[in-house]
Formats: sequence, C-alpha cells, structure tokens
Amino acid sequence: MNLPANAPRHIDAIVIGTSAGGLEALSVLVSGLEAGFRLPLLVVQHVPPSGPTQLAEIFQRKTGLRVKEADEKEPIEAGTLYFAPPGYHLLVEQDRTLSLSQDEPVHFSRPSIDVLFESAADAWGSALAGVLLTGANEDGAAGLEAIHLAGGLTVVQDPDEAEIDTMPRAALQRFTPDHVLPLRRIAQLLRSLE
Repeated sequence: MNLPANAPRHIDAIVIGTSAGGLEALSVLVSGLEAGFRLPLLVVQHVPPSGPTQLAEIFQRKTGLRVKEADEKEPIEAGTLYFAPPGYHLLVEQDRTLSLSQDEPVHFSRPSIDVLFESAADAWGSALAGVLLTGANEDGAAGLEAIHLAGGLTVVQDPDEAEIDTMPRAALQRFTPDHVLPLRRIAQLLRSLE
C-alpha cells in the first residue's frame, strides 16, 4: 500500500536513471550532496557499451560523496554514489550487495534502468526512492512503476524541463508518481530524505 506523497517515509537508498541529457541533470542533483549524506545512490546513465567511462572521475569533482563504478558482489555503503559500468546491467541482491550482469539489453540498453530499479525495489521495497530523469527511450518507466508498486517513493523530472522528454513522459503514461518536479526541486527533495 502506498503512502500519500506528503507522508513521512523512511528511505534507505536512492536509485536514479537517465540517458540523453543526463550528465547535466545528474550534476544538478549531486552538486548539493555533501560527504555527510547517509544514503547510497545507485545510478544508471546510458553509456556506450565498450570502453571505460570517466563518470566516477567527473562526478567526484562535483560532490562531497564517495563516487565509484560499481563492482561485482560489492556491499552497498552509505554516502556513496555508484555508477553502472559500461556494458553491464547493475542489480541489487537481496543481501544488498551489487551484482553485474551481461544479460540481453533492455530497451536497447545495457546497463538498463529498468533492471536496476526492479531489483532495487525487490531488495528495499518501500524504503527505496526512485528518480527518473531526461532520456530518449522508455527505459526506466516500468522499473519506476515497480518501485511505486513496492510502496517506494517515485520522482519524475518535469518533462517540460527535461532535455529529452521521452523517458519522463513514458513513466507518466504508466502511473502517477509521487512527485513530478524540476531538477532543483528534486535535488532539494533528495537532501530532505536523509
């Protein structure tokens, strides 16, 4: 059963999904998070499947959080921003460790937002917050709905503000999230979840 959008919630983790336009959007969200922020953040940013990315290095300069690319069987730690590595789905196991998979792409994407969101919803249930940002396909809409059905907090970037509105609109066509907000309001909301 879902709580009303304005009800207080206990959140243990945040998952974020984005694609085209995501680097700028993520920069707004994490720039205000300091080293004392207690929640882990797990991010799927669609990237080309081969070759290293510099996402961890780029975002380490933008936030006080520890930032890293996720590793297989790694325990999830508070105050850490994890990025899915290129060419791998990022999943959360029931014991709240990370898992990497090279299963088939979902919505032509590996890493897939849906895969992360659905596995995280299974692991955390109502103690999970999911955020879906700008992007050019429908990846993430079903996963965010899974978080909603598990009783978690669901947030969609305002499609009118998104660089590419396909991803936020796909979510809004599936269900009514708790919040539809511009980026700066999402950043404020994330800071309030601690």
